[in-house]
Amino acid sequence: MLKQARLEVQPDGQVVRVARLGRARGVPVILLHGYPDNLQLWSRVATRLAGSRQVIAFDWPGMGDSTAWPGGTTPQHQAERLITLLDRWGIARADLVAMDMGGQPALVAAARHPQRVRTLTVMNSLVLAQERTSWDIELLRRYGWNRWLLRRLPRAVFSRAWMTSMPRGAALTGALRDELWRCFARPEVRSFIIRLCAGYQGSLPALPEIYRTIACPTLILWGGRDAHFPTPQARGLQRLIDGARYQLVAGGGHWMAWHQSAAVASAILRFIAEQSEFDEGSQAGSTPMDATR
Repeated sequence: MLKQARLEVQPDGQVVRVARLGRARGVPVILLHGYPDNLQLWSRVATRLAGSRQVIAFDWPGMGDSTAWPGGTTPQHQAERLITLLDRWGIARADLVAMDMGGQPALVAAARHPQRVRTLTVMNSLVLAQERTSWDIELLRRYGWNRWLLRRLPRAVFSRAWMTSMPRGAALTGALRDELWRCFARPEVRSFIIRLCAGYQGSLPALPEIYRTIACPTLILWGGRDAHFPTPQARGLQRLIDGARYQLVAGGGHWMAWHQSAAVASAILRFIAEQSEFDEGSQAGSTPMDATR
């Protein structure tokens, strides 16, 4: 796991858990998690990226070990929280990599703050309301069931999540499983997640029009065996974003950031490197690379 994770007190007194690793220079890679996980699910990918990049992973406010911020819980609100953190950290531009419920805020941030997002990689997320999901997700999208299950049966929800998020034969380490459960078991975290799910579900129908305005280089990196969000979610998102690239990770489950970390990190590094070469070529006055990506 990421031993670099530290609690940072924000100017307003709120606390955010952050892990920083890799080179201190260059455009940083920001890793955005979903639920019921936290920044530690990125530990293998972050370590691989850190060999050549500056990497920052954090717990979303209200999740993991970060305290909740006041205000709404839609992807739009989450996107603004991300931009606020970039401002506080003095980060002018970032390469965003997001999975699950981190995907929608990353997409919104790229659309609304194009000057702040150099590249965007989206993995295994519920991005389109009309596309099929697993029955587990369908159930959790219903506010009454979501609220009841998360409050009354948190262990069952958590166990079902980690059992269905990876293919048979893949497993979390005991230490990581205990860490994820430690955070998810906190009532205040689950209360925030209940609000988060309601905010996301209400916003989903309006998000495609926001996706259409994204102009930065975008990689849609999807697990071929994601039991929760099948590939039509990815293909539909690709059609909405001009020039977006789609790449399938064979055998990748929902938590492929853990069990397929080598393939995931390699795809991210190749994608970001292409944009870095383009930026350097543009500064030197060279011919831009094929914009169709």
